[in-house]
Amino acid sequence: MAEDIAIVAFAQTPSYRKYHDSEPSMIMSLVEQIDKEVDIDRYDIDFTIAGSCDYLSGRAFAFIANVDGYGAWPPVYESHVEMDGAWALYEAYVRLQLGDIDTALIVGSGKSSPGKPLEIFPLQTDPYVSAPLGVDPVSAAGLQARALLESGKATERDFAEVVSRSRRDGLSNPYAQVAKDIDADTLLKEPYCASPLRKHDLPPISDGASAMLIARGDKARELCDNPIWIRGIDHRMESHHLGLRDLSDSPSTRIAAKSLGVDPASLDVAELCVRYSPEEIVLRQALQLGDNTRINPSGGPLCGHPVMSTGLTRVVEAARYIRNGDAGRGLAHAASGAALQHNLLCVLEGDS
Repeated sequence: MAEDIAIVAFAQTPSYRKYHDSEPSMIMSLVEQIDKEVDIDRYDIDFTIAGSCDYLSGRAFAFIANVDGYGAWPPVYESHVEMDGAWALYEAYVRLQLGDIDTALIVGSGKSSPGKPLEIFPLQTDPYVSAPLGVDPVSAAGLQARALLESGKATERDFAEVVSRSRRDGLSNPYAQVAKDIDADTLLKEPYCASPLRKHDLPPISDGASAMLIARGDKARELCDNPIWIRGIDHRMESHHLGLRDLSDSPSTRIAAKSLGVDPASLDVAELCVRYSPEEIVLRQALQLGDNTRINPSGGPLCGHPVMSTGLTRVVEAARYIRNGDAGRGLAHAASGAALQHNLLCVLEGDS
């Protein structure tokens, strides 16, 4: 039987166009917030795990410098995933299931501003086909958008409606980098940048970080008056070869939802990792989300996309919505790879 695991504290930085200090300094500020919120000594946290990307820093083992930010001690109790912090959360959740430790600190962080993402990320793709062609995330998103249009599953107005709602919701989010009240008709007049995508269909380039402390059952109640319970977490992936997938669908998301027994009718809020506006259409259809579920009330990644923190931030935002009493049950989604290749789902519920 799975152990009850809850989020007891969380924090995030704003999404910065350019953060002028180091990545460890971003992380340190979040760890200090969490330590103060739950009144726990840093040395009493049993396990620490982070998600970040050496490609962004342009240095091998660049994540080691971040250890100074979260102060993992002794060093043997620290781990790292070369992925979004949401996957670090998954590993921490599994680690706590062993029952020998009670708490885990999770961090996701990234600084995209020092480099050129359109040049960096093609280097992570298939080295035989995609990388030589320079297939970047924007091009892949454009292919996905085209697949949606040609399959009749979406229109360009649908993309614009996603952006309009997201940017408008971002106005009430103090962590958003880009936010504006603009209607779909105005957006549709903008020129293409990667047809059929326009610039507003893309996320901003961002720096930022997020963090959370999770704990097992009794320890969670000891540390927090209103823990947010992780009722399930799962992730699935598909082929990295774009030609072997139907880009207008997301089987991996659907399979993860089925394995968790997700009931769309029970979800008050869903924070989805919509890095490009067409992705919301794909995810909404795969998850069968209806009008009862509010999607990305934070504005989502279209308002701020600190790579390697974006997915974990979806969990933070969903948890905040539940803690504030605006929802009882929520779903957080994280994505990795081009055109929703790899998807993670996390079901959250308030303390009853």
